[in-house]
Amino acid sequence: MRKPADMFDRDREWAALTRFATDDQPGATLGVVSGRRRQGKSFLLEALCQEAGGFYFSAQEATDAESLALIGNALTRHLDPTAPFTPSDWPTVIDVLLRIGRDRPVPVVIDEFPYLARANPALPSIIQAAYAPRRPERTTSRTRLLLCGSAMSFMGGLLSGNAPLRGRASLDLRVNTLDYRLAAGFWELTDPRLALLVHAVVGGTPAYRTEMIRYDAPRDLDDFDDWVVRAILSPGSPMSLEARYLLAEEPDLRDGALYHSVLAAIAEGNSGRGGIAGHVGRKSNELSHPLTVLEDAGLIARETDAFRSNRTDFRIKEPLLTFYHAMMRPFWPQLMRATATDRIWRNAGQRFIGNVVGPHFERVCRDWTLHFAEDRFGGWPSEVTAGTVNDPAGRTTHEVDVAAVGHADGGRPPLLAIGEVKWGQIMGEGHLQRLRRIRDLVGRNDRYDTSRTRLLCYSGAGFTDDLVRAAGRGEVDLVGLDDLYG
Repeated sequence: MRKPADMFDRDREWAALTRFATDDQPGATLGVVSGRRRQGKSFLLEALCQEAGGFYFSAQEATDAESLALIGNALTRHLDPTAPFTPSDWPTVIDVLLRIGRDRPVPVVIDEFPYLARANPALPSIIQAAYAPRRPERTTSRTRLLLCGSAMSFMGGLLSGNAPLRGRASLDLRVNTLDYRLAAGFWELTDPRLALLVHAVVGGTPAYRTEMIRYDAPRDLDDFDDWVVRAILSPGSPMSLEARYLLAEEPDLRDGALYHSVLAAIAEGNSGRGGIAGHVGRKSNELSHPLTVLEDAGLIARETDAFRSNRTDFRIKEPLLTFYHAMMRPFWPQLMRATATDRIWRNAGQRFIGNVVGPHFERVCRDWTLHFAEDRFGGWPSEVTAGTVNDPAGRTTHEVDVAAVGHADGGRPPLLAIGEVKWGQIMGEGHLQRLRRIRDLVGRNDRYDTSRTRLLCYSGAGFTDDLVRAAGRGEVDLVGLDDLYG
């Protein structure tokens, strides 16, 4: 099936959807499409229905009775029956959807499905019953029903555990944000430094460029500061409130103040459970639920320390949330008055580098190591994370920004690489010496095989001549912005 010319990338998602929608085998099938808002899910599914002649319905926040009337009107327009279709219950609606696919495979999309399920919690069970394996309405249909939603905690539970639809779906597709390389292409940014700065602010959500700021991108590095002020910080821009709305869109995040405080703690550098608890003013054991809810919503990620399996760190996944909590929330009253936006931004330059760009650059370096650096190590890492290494002799600990661990085939897993990341600092021989020391310390225990561990220096500012010569001798790999962006 032809992918629309105006669709940027999404090749994997489009291929999965077209395989599902054009499957010619008998029997109706069910698929689930999820992802945070503004990633292009509706765009994908509407395009699929247009290309395949399918049925698309986007639910609204409404009562159950109104929702039945709305989908009845939509089906009347699509099927053009002799009399309007006025359903009185959902089993009747589902059977009509199944009849759409009597003659050929047809995609049928119910978008914003959580709205319907909130008004009628029995709806997943109704679909389960309609999709009973030997039910004639299912076996004689080739309807390819797709349920789509943005409430990640709800959609994540739709097919899990003892949920009614568990085992019924033949497609479970998540539409993620664009990775940092794709985001640079989408924003049409060819300068890797500018691309990384923009990604540190808005991440890879497509609609932030298209719908929210109407293709306003910084022209060059000199325009970046002005772009942040006019497109992100100014109250007239929809982006100024977007980070606050991200939490409001998740129905399970009921205590907004608590969740904002947890995110603020992480944005301030408190990645461990104890640090978060201290910032929020709660006991550590009281944070299990809010941390789990934020993780289920796709807003934070839980990462295990590469060298301390009993230590877990939390990272914010959405760059805009980090930017908001580090740069906007502390100055919110002043920003809302819009009388000193430019001065606030320029006076917070060091805070932007330290709290936003530096940590984001580390995350991008880990992403590159995991997804784009196979040729550097001779194989794919199975895990790339950060870690902390004890140095008993020096009575200190060493933070490792990048630790790439390979797959273990019956023995100790290989530590493929360890790396240090510096955004604004030219890296030199001292950084290499530190990495050698860390490699020696890790090699003294039995956790990893360090016989082939590569040492990596990642810098956004460059490398000294001594370090370049060491790289020429094969002692270290140097990774700059041009490497990260390919």
